[in-house]
Amino acid sequence: MFELVAGVRSDDPSWFDFDGVTLHPADIVSLLGPRINDERRANLERALSYRTESIAVVVEGVVDLGNVGAVMRSADGFGIQRFHTVDTADAYKRSRRTSRGTDKWIDRWRWESVETCFRHLREGGYRIAVADADESATPLAEFDFSGRIAVVFGNELEGVSDAGRQGADDLFTIPMYGFADSFNISVAASIVFYEMRRRRSAGRGDPDVMDQARRDVIRAVWYMKAVRGARGIVERALAEGYRPDST
Repeated sequence: MFELVAGVRSDDPSWFDFDGVTLHPADIVSLLGPRINDERRANLERALSYRTESIAVVVEGVVDLGNVGAVMRSADGFGIQRFHTVDTADAYKRSRRTSRGTDKWIDRWRWESVETCFRHLREGGYRIAVADADESATPLAEFDFSGRIAVVFGNELEGVSDAGRQGADDLFTIPMYGFADSFNISVAASIVFYEMRRRRSAGRGDPDVMDQARRDVIRAVWYMKAVRGARGIVERALAEGYRPDST
C-alpha cells in the first residue's frame, strides 16, 4: 500500500555518508555493480536515459491514496523524477490501487501547505501550472509547457485549493466532451504527462535532458535501492580497506 512519505530524495547526502566517509557516486556503482545482473543493469540504464527533472509533479489534498499511487506510477512511466504531495486532506481513503513499487525509484517530498511547496519549487526555478476547470484556464493543446515546470493536480472533489490557484503562475485545462465534468486525477495526469513529453521529444520546448552529475547521483542511489543489504556491503568494503580514489 502506498503511503505518504516525507523527504525520500536522491539529493539527500546521507546516501553517500558511511560513518563519516563520504563516497562519490562512482564508488557506489563500483562496489554494488557486481551485485546487479546484466539485465537489471540494462533496465536501470534505460530508465535513467529517459529521466527528467525539468518536470515536477504536485498532487494537493488528494483523499484517495490509491489515486496518489496511480499518479506516481504514471509519473515514473513518463520518466518524471520529482513528485510532491501537499498534505491538506482532512482524511484519507485507502484503495487497492498502488504505485506498484514505482515510488521506490522517484524522488518524493511531502508538504503541509501549498505555500511552502510552491516556494520550494520556485527556488528550484520551476514555473507552476495548475490543472483547473475554470473558463479562464488555457486549453491543454494551447498551453506552453516548455521550460522548467511543475504541474499541479487537486483532489477528486474540488480540484486544486484556492491557495493553489492563487499561487500558480498559470492555469490550464483538459477539455471535456461528455457529461462528466472532470477526469479521474490519475487519468488527467497521464494525459498531461503524455502531452508534455510528446511535445518536448518533438522539439517543442526545452529537451528533457538531465545533466551528467545528477544522472550519476541517481544511478548510485538506484543501485543502493536495487541491492539488498547495500549499505552493509559498502560498510564491509570500507572496513576491509576499500579506499575511494574519487573522494
